[in-house]
Amino acid sequence: MIAGNEGVIHASGLTKRYTGRVVVDAVSLDVDRQQIFGLLGPNASGKTTIIRMLCGIINPDAGSVRLNGASIRAARADFGYVAQYFGQYEELSVWENLAFYARMYRVTDVQRLEFLLQRYELAPYRDQLAGSLSGGYQRRLALACALAHDPAVLFLDEPTAGIDPVTRKMLWDDFYSLTAEGKTLFVTTHYMEEAQRCNELVFLSAGRTVAHGTPETIKQALGDVKMYSAQIAYRPDLQAALLALEGMVLLNQFGDELRIAVRPVLARDTLEATINRVLGEPCRLQEAEPSLEDVFIAITRGETDTP
Repeated sequence: MIAGNEGVIHASGLTKRYTGRVVVDAVSLDVDRQQIFGLLGPNASGKTTIIRMLCGIINPDAGSVRLNGASIRAARADFGYVAQYFGQYEELSVWENLAFYARMYRVTDVQRLEFLLQRYELAPYRDQLAGSLSGGYQRRLALACALAHDPAVLFLDEPTAGIDPVTRKMLWDDFYSLTAEGKTLFVTTHYMEEAQRCNELVFLSAGRTVAHGTPETIKQALGDVKMYSAQIAYRPDLQAALLALEGMVLLNQFGDELRIAVRPVLARDTLEATINRVLGEPCRLQEAEPSLEDVFIAITRGETDTP
């Protein structure tokens, strides 16, 4: 987001409390036009609450939201929303669901609805009850319904949760196509591979923004933390020995790869000596670049300072 410009989605100081507990704490966002903006956070970090406030489904206790410079109530026809869980009518057919959502926005262009059926490969299932579709096709139907009135902005709450990798890729290819057609997408996710696909990201932890930027700039959020990697299978005794060292920030195990993030006070020689002692054989650490997952885990655990 260019400093001084207000994005197509603008939220300022969004705050929400439930039973006295703050679940979203003064979050501000600006989303540029024709971008895929990702909101990333662990469970219960406030992602769904934020997207519901942005859509006007719930009201914030403090803060404001504007869409294309208008209040969210005045801009309802400018956006579509896909909920985290299937929200269409299971007892209606695919076509009946699509036609119903179109009528809500006074859309009578049958050709557009037919186009959406084709786009999301739903035409063979037009007369099938929505509740009998597979999870992947239910997600396609939800997208088609959200796009029935051709909105400028699409809010997607964990749009690929629980679906297979092939369908996930198909949907992400479609998301890029939608932005090329002029739409802006606001996506919540907890998949690192999906975060990497976004143009801009915000990381949430306990309802607060803890990092903001492009995927590449966020990878620098650990500051002067050093990252190392070695081919070492999981060993609980090694993990315990390394975690006991002063300056340890993060251990992240990927199969037979161990990734280690440390502060400068913890020297590479000390790490290697500790590993050699536990394993009983020499080990050579390789310098590595932080991944989004490394950064995400470190900062959401509060184990390192962020800019």
